[in-house]
Amino acid sequence: MKKLHTYIGRYLGGYLFAIFSMVTAIVLDMIYPAITEDIVDEVILGGKIEMLTKLLVGIVIVGVGRCIFGYCKEFTFDRLASGIGSQMRKDLFDHVQTLSMRYFDDTNTGELMARVKDDIDKIWNALGFVGMLVIEVVVHVSFVLYCMFSLNWKLALVPLCTMVICGAVAIVMERKLDKVYEDISEENAVLTTVAEENLAGVRTVKAFAREKFEIEKFLSHNSRYYELNITQSRVLVKYYPLFQFVGKVLPVCTTILGGLFVVKGEMTLGALVAFVEYSRNCTWPMEMLGWLTNDVSAAVASYKKIRKIYAVEAEIKNTENPVQLEQVEGNIAFEHVSFALGEKEILKDINFSIPAGKTLGIMGATGSGKSSIVNLLQRFYDVTEGAIRVDGVDVRELTLQQLRSNISVVLQDVFLFSDTIEENIKMGQRNRLPIEEVRLAAEAAQARDFIEKMDEQYDTVVGERGVGLSGGQKQRISIARALSKHSPILVLDDSTSALDMDTEHEIQKMLNTLNDTTKIIVAHRISAVRHADEIIYLEDGRIAERGTHEELLSKKGLYYNTYVAQYSALAMRSAAVTDR
Repeated sequence: MKKLHTYIGRYLGGYLFAIFSMVTAIVLDMIYPAITEDIVDEVILGGKIEMLTKLLVGIVIVGVGRCIFGYCKEFTFDRLASGIGSQMRKDLFDHVQTLSMRYFDDTNTGELMARVKDDIDKIWNALGFVGMLVIEVVVHVSFVLYCMFSLNWKLALVPLCTMVICGAVAIVMERKLDKVYEDISEENAVLTTVAEENLAGVRTVKAFAREKFEIEKFLSHNSRYYELNITQSRVLVKYYPLFQFVGKVLPVCTTILGGLFVVKGEMTLGALVAFVEYSRNCTWPMEMLGWLTNDVSAAVASYKKIRKIYAVEAEIKNTENPVQLEQVEGNIAFEHVSFALGEKEILKDINFSIPAGKTLGIMGATGSGKSSIVNLLQRFYDVTEGAIRVDGVDVRELTLQQLRSNISVVLQDVFLFSDTIEENIKMGQRNRLPIEEVRLAAEAAQARDFIEKMDEQYDTVVGERGVGLSGGQKQRISIARALSKHSPILVLDDSTSALDMDTEHEIQKMLNTLNDTTKIIVAHRISAVRHADEIIYLEDGRIAERGTHEELLSKKGLYYNTYVAQYSALAMRSAAVTDR
């Protein structure tokens, strides 16, 4: 992870200008009480009326300069913090994109959303307005103390001791808030996850009448979030009134004690007026201490959370000297591949090869390891034993970009973005795929008819995750997306399960025409794989049977039993229709 000073270093010139503007504005603030001192001592008490005009002009100049440099200070800090916050969010998002699938298996989406949005916002705030005020408090107090000691060092000891006490209280409060903010940050992530899951699965929630359960689940976390924020408020309420009390009392004390010095002749009346003005300039930094401590503690807690994400390194990454194939032909070989997640063995000694342009069908019961073969081919995970080769090269020796860009995948869980149908299909080649290619891909996927019947056609915006489309329509758009890439390897992971038999048949005919494309078809239906050059049947992570459709039927084994179960059920349905 890049350190904060690295980001700040990029904008060092801007920060120096902002600090210069701040110091100039503070210096102007310090001049105002000095002018007031002259007005009292020289004009009012000394009778030098001719000085009044000059002093009043000085006040105007100080006021105008204060406005100009104050604007430059605040605008520059805000602009710089916006740039750093934006860059930090981009870097964090980029890092998350590099992490392996295993990380996402163990991490909630809501937690990552909270880190990328809320936690970066807190750091953004700390580097901008809050950070500016922290620096301003330090510089302002330093100048004020200098000016007060210049007027009367004995009287200046009073605000100095007061500030030391307030600073000690602020440190104690920050330590107590630090732990509270860590807990708030964690609970915010959990609360975001619960809300995100509920809203994403709202159809399922309503279908199972689980609204009451989900509300109670949300309320339990919301109550926890509320309790943590109340704990934070208790800490603030306990200490913050002290800062406000000191801010109100200090000018009164300095006025009374200063009056004694004036009576004794150790101070002029004008010096006392100036001193009281300076003491008022001390009050707002002390009143701000509680609030600033609160925001800084939140930013520190968020920074710790973000560092934890950066501490995670991708398990799957490019080798130091990767092999770069001039062109991927599509030859695939699994050589004694075994795969386990933790102690759970998923695949064991998987062997098969697919020549370029040929088709492999994969069948098996749920949980037999079919989708794991697809995940391993794309290097979402690495094999535990054995090797997977593309064109004779171990996939671990290829760059992830070359490997994955040459594989088009239609996943079992169809995901469509909240965008137009055209952009969802062009996802693989967003910048260089003309609309005619999009139409051809949609036609090949049997999607063109229903798309062009829509009012906006390819400009139709689909809802989140494809809401508004049927399961079959989403699958066909997903197939069109894969076909539009024209990759040498095409993987269909149970991608026709929501299609009717006629549509599936048309897509199968289209797949048979892709003679230059290596195809892996994972399916539960016999109809999806029966024309494959080879079919493997998985059971408990092993290849239990292999062969062509006819060869497997003749073995009278698992594949045959699946065939009988599916086609006898189909025959019974056909007979029932005929009887009607």
